[in-house]
Amino acid sequence: MKKNDFQFYISGAFHLGIGFGIVSLLSRWVTGNTILSSPETLIKYGLTGGIGYSLMGALALILFGILAKKIRDRFHDQQTIGDVLRERLTPGGYWYMISILLVISIHSIFVQAMGAGILLHMIFPWPVFSGMAIFLLFCFFIGGAGGMQRIHQLAGINVVLIFSAVIIIPVYFYIQEGVYPVYEGIKLYHPYILYVKNTEAIWFIFTAILIGFGQVIVDRASWQRVFIIQKEKLRMTFTLAGLIWATIPLALSSLIMIIIFGRSYDSIYSLLFELVGKINSTLLIVLFILFCFSSISSAISAELHATVTLIIKNIFDLLHPLSNKEKWRYTYIFSGIICLFLLIIVSILPPNPLELLFFFGNIYASMIVPMLYIILGNKTLPALIPLASIIGTAGGFAALPIVENLMTIWISFFISSLICLVYFIYNILKMKLSYKFSKRY
Repeated sequence: MKKNDFQFYISGAFHLGIGFGIVSLLSRWVTGNTILSSPETLIKYGLTGGIGYSLMGALALILFGILAKKIRDRFHDQQTIGDVLRERLTPGGYWYMISILLVISIHSIFVQAMGAGILLHMIFPWPVFSGMAIFLLFCFFIGGAGGMQRIHQLAGINVVLIFSAVIIIPVYFYIQEGVYPVYEGIKLYHPYILYVKNTEAIWFIFTAILIGFGQVIVDRASWQRVFIIQKEKLRMTFTLAGLIWATIPLALSSLIMIIIFGRSYDSIYSLLFELVGKINSTLLIVLFILFCFSSISSAISAELHATVTLIIKNIFDLLHPLSNKEKWRYTYIFSGIICLFLLIIVSILPPNPLELLFFFGNIYASMIVPMLYIILGNKTLPALIPLASIIGTAGGFAALPIVENLMTIWISFFISSLICLVYFIYNILKMKLSYKFSKRY
């Protein structure tokens, strides 16, 4: 495959084995929100919530890994989630799903950029606008213009930096402070963190797992990796990636416990800044900064690449077939537009990544069963199946004045599931009646 071929931009030069497949998935899913939401979850829901947050990502990747082999067997000639949707849906259903995926893509990359803005502002004494401009320019050259091959070239370095930070820094602190003083300090000043019989935290865990699986099953970047990881190694790759990912929020939670033991704090996001202040080693400070930068840049680059691929391959190329040269030109244009949009919005809006994640939780939850139907079904599906997701989402939001936020996510999931189930039963009854009628006549 030639380097100037647009297919090279989409999937890179070679298929991935287990080792590099895990690296590629981790560089996609260890994000700025992992760094920010882990401490927020720990403070809000205690140790149970921190453990639950790590389970969310682990189970989401493991469950999707079970589907990945099925996807590869059935859609072996495809490259993106959009290609699969085009094969399985009617034109109306396809364009609806592509529209939803585009909205989800912009939201997802925006949440990543919001996390990047918070971390950059905490670590470097720059205005948010100038810091994000430099950062997004880097992501543009890696994910937007560089493509899958450039992302893979940096994935190994990103993962090495991530695990160096989450292993070395906690060990350094626990050697300095000791485990028992940290435990006693947390028990005295923040005893709620150690409370394990927290029903609200358990409810949060199950809801987070639902949202996490919904995120992965519609994630454009993860679908692209399904088609470039060796088929016989897909399930193992996703399973191991999930198990390894689970250790990172736990390590970040242990860091936060070290920072707050024996005293109070002003705000959740300031805790990470205080972490830098507590490190009296220049090497570890540099390692922590590189960890933050590599995590958020690799995630945004992967999201940017997948979103631009979706726009060009599954929207523009269908509306008006493009030459290879035109595809590359539109790649640069749309990558630049998305980065500029992110720069403006992140500089204006106040940050809250966990709330943003759960705000779209209704959509992620309502997309699960329609996507399972699309993956596992045998026939071309009508527009009703993808429309079930928007009906479920609307039902969840309509219930907001009556029930709490987490419950509305489950309402969205059950409404969407019910519509798909009714259609499934209708099809079975229709087939049985058709069979009886044909036998009689």
